[in-house]
Amino acid sequence: MRLQDKSVIVTGSSRGIGAEIAMLFASEGASVIVNCHQDTEGGKSVVGKIKVSGGKAEFCIADVREMESAERLVEEAIKKFGRLDVLVNNAGIVRDAMVENMGFEQWREVLETNLSGVFNCSKAAYPVMRDQGHGKIVNISSVVAESGNIGQANYVSSKAGVIGLTKAMAIEFAKYGVLVNAVSPGFTNTKMVQALPDKVKEKIIAKIPLKRFGEPREIAYAALFLASDESNYMTGHILSVNGGLHL
Repeated sequence: MRLQDKSVIVTGSSRGIGAEIAMLFASEGASVIVNCHQDTEGGKSVVGKIKVSGGKAEFCIADVREMESAERLVEEAIKKFGRLDVLVNNAGIVRDAMVENMGFEQWREVLETNLSGVFNCSKAAYPVMRDQGHGKIVNISSVVAESGNIGQANYVSSKAGVIGLTKAMAIEFAKYGVLVNAVSPGFTNTKMVQALPDKVKEKIIAKIPLKRFGEPREIAYAALFLASDESNYMTGHILSVNGGLHL
């Protein structure tokens, strides 16, 4: 029970890696705010699974692209659980296209969700954690932020920005006991990866030394480590979980 009595927000947790993080954290004793913007059915399903398993969870619709919405998300955690110990910035989208074919709206939408969303939620959560004298912010980046990837200039840029933002916030927040780290997952067995053509998946797996995609639970365990007391002497760290794809 590494998160016993901790209050946690996991953004974008109606499915995929975010849902796995929310369920794992709840199983480790945390009270979890499950969040999404549009997938309300998925979010409520995650909350239901947590409660059936004996955990504590509440559902909150919020658009991380909007500061007022991010602030409301933090307020909901305080209202429901009385405190906020951990924020996991997981919400993210893809709008893939080659640069020459990418419209500005595709660029803007991904940057606003994947990068501005991290800024908004962290800025909203920080005063609460600062006044408590402790807190953990765990950001979800991506292996492509470190290696680049064709057809994903917007996504790569947003996730590389998350790495830079993680390091900047880690330096600023450290004196108040607020630690900021990030997980950088490789290709993970979610619906997004499952939807790729078989030939594309085969080419990706061929480049991974462990010869398989990661599982959402494996990424969730990395986030758990960074959220727990086991990482109390770590801040500004980027924890790569990619099967050796980028060393």
